[in-house]
Amino acid sequence: MSIEITHTAAEGTLVHGTTRGDGTNTILKTAGFRWFRTVGAWGIPSSRDRQPNLGKIERAAAALRAAGHPVSVDIDSTHRCVADAEADRTQRQEDRADALAAKADRRAAAAETAWEAGARASAAVPPGGEPIKIGHHSEQRHRKSIERAQETLGRAVQATDAATEAARRAQVAAAGTAHRHNPVTVKNRIDKLEAEQRADERTRDGHRRVVARTANATYVDEFGPATGTYREQILARIAQRADEITYWKDIYAAQQTAGIATSFGPDTIAKGDRIKYRSGWYPVVRVNAKTVSVQSAPGETWTHKVPYHEISDHRPGGSQVHSA
Repeated sequence: MSIEITHTAAEGTLVHGTTRGDGTNTILKTAGFRWFRTVGAWGIPSSRDRQPNLGKIERAAAALRAAGHPVSVDIDSTHRCVADAEADRTQRQEDRADALAAKADRRAAAAETAWEAGARASAAVPPGGEPIKIGHHSEQRHRKSIERAQETLGRAVQATDAATEAARRAQVAAAGTAHRHNPVTVKNRIDKLEAEQRADERTRDGHRRVVARTANATYVDEFGPATGTYREQILARIAQRADEITYWKDIYAAQQTAGIATSFGPDTIAKGDRIKYRSGWYPVVRVNAKTVSVQSAPGETWTHKVPYHEISDHRPGGSQVHSA
């Protein structure tokens, strides 16, 4: 049976045609693939709506062929509209949250049943801490009742732990979409995407890096523009990331207009002002291009930097504030 490695924006990178016991699991694990139980196939984690990782795909295909498996590769590098990709992601997140919530309910019901069984088993033990009568006809019954009570109560504790963990995972999943659109998270994502974009643009165009300087010379590493297939990959990544940056910048601008995200910057904050960061107020000792330096604690000389988008409130110098 032929094995096919495919990549699309909607499904990511998946492997079709493997069977249990054919030895492909070890090969694919080594190549960086993982088994996805929900789709019943091997794949590359976090490959949806990303450009294909040709290195991993080619290494996996070569290793599978070396082990005697016929392999075909079908790659579609076309990226989806970011809004469509986000809508799909949100739907998957909601489906996962619903499934985990249902699982948490089942675990909670199982825990309740286990505690009821434990209560019945405990009630069967002779009351008042009555000792086991060695040699008496009740000895075996007494020992069995204690053993049964211990086992059932142990199962009840395990069921409660499982129910608690299931509820925690359901809460995390339910909050996933909200966290993804938290203004601070959105701004951090934009900064990360822009940094990655600059790095790919340097690779596309070629760049030089200063390695060392002496009194008489400067030593640099020269990197020429990317070429061939590698350049095509870089261009595809840049095009897709440009759409993502535009999408998230629009989201962040809308959040600022709605007052959900702040709009602080070096033109709105000055030395001597106080800013609110998380649950505390801090005096500003220096204003930078992307951050403010604040005094960590009264009387301390060392400072730490707070990005403007993480500032939740601001008071001009001299204003009175109260710590939260």
